[in-house]
Amino acid sequence: MTIDWQRLAKEPRLLMEAELQPAQGKRFQPTGFPDLGAASYEAPGENGGRTQMVLVESAQSVANRMEAVCWDEANDNLHPALTGMPYVHVKLTEEDQTTNSIIEPHRLNSPYILEGADKTVLNILTNRLPTQGQVDLRKLAGVLAEIDANSLLHGVFLAKRELAGGRYRLPRALSAFIEAIDVRTVDSGGVKNDPVNPSGDTSKGFGNVPFHRTEYTAERIVAYFNLDLAQIRAYRLGESAERFLVTLALWKVRRFLDTGLRLRTACDLDLVRVKATRPKGFSIPATPELEADLPGIIGECAKAGLFADPPITKLKFQRK
Repeated sequence: MTIDWQRLAKEPRLLMEAELQPAQGKRFQPTGFPDLGAASYEAPGENGGRTQMVLVESAQSVANRMEAVCWDEANDNLHPALTGMPYVHVKLTEEDQTTNSIIEPHRLNSPYILEGADKTVLNILTNRLPTQGQVDLRKLAGVLAEIDANSLLHGVFLAKRELAGGRYRLPRALSAFIEAIDVRTVDSGGVKNDPVNPSGDTSKGFGNVPFHRTEYTAERIVAYFNLDLAQIRAYRLGESAERFLVTLALWKVRRFLDTGLRLRTACDLDLVRVKATRPKGFSIPATPELEADLPGIIGECAKAGLFADPPITKLKFQRK
């Protein structure tokens, strides 16, 4: 057995930390926000001092990146280890452009799934879930397991009036963020040169345009992962479903650390080490071990009737 299930049986959460470093050099570029730039802040340091921090990657961004590892872009399909996992596939145009509930930012709440003329998914939700009165999140979990199991890890907010006034929502069971500790700024810059007309109208793309650039160095860069085991148990979907969700979550963490750490052109990171901090001593299986386990666990869930048959729910997006 790849995962030590006995160690997790009574734990409310599985917490993990991954130490990272720039793949080349010492500098990195953190995520930026339109109204404030990089999120820099102070945290308590040693001996009553303060430590300068910067948010390298936000929880919402890491969630998107962990979902992205599920999709094989080259073959426009699920990663082979996830074959049989249910999701919603949407045909967008006659030119075979598509999207799906795994790569859509809001999963099932995507307008391409709920706002088009094809009501396949909306009808499943309204037929299976109470649309008035107290919301039943366990029923919601059962429906999500059937048509979009990925949402049970990354959460969903079904903001539709038809669905109990938009009160159906699940928080993330798997969340993560990346912080840099004891940071220093590195200020530099450059210029976009126009050798033909250096003093041209810059509003139209002509002329020389100087620019400022701020990067960072750090004593440490750490990715933090939090898997809410209590929330997964509260779904009451059974042992097979719980093992599937935990295995899938650990696979996402490992895949992200293996393949998803080129966050931006100027923020390319390498994994130094990863460990579980709660429960202490828990061993995080490697990616190949988890990939070997996933097909069998997916098969168990399908056999138990937890997943839709066929697992892919197909619809065509057409504006109303």
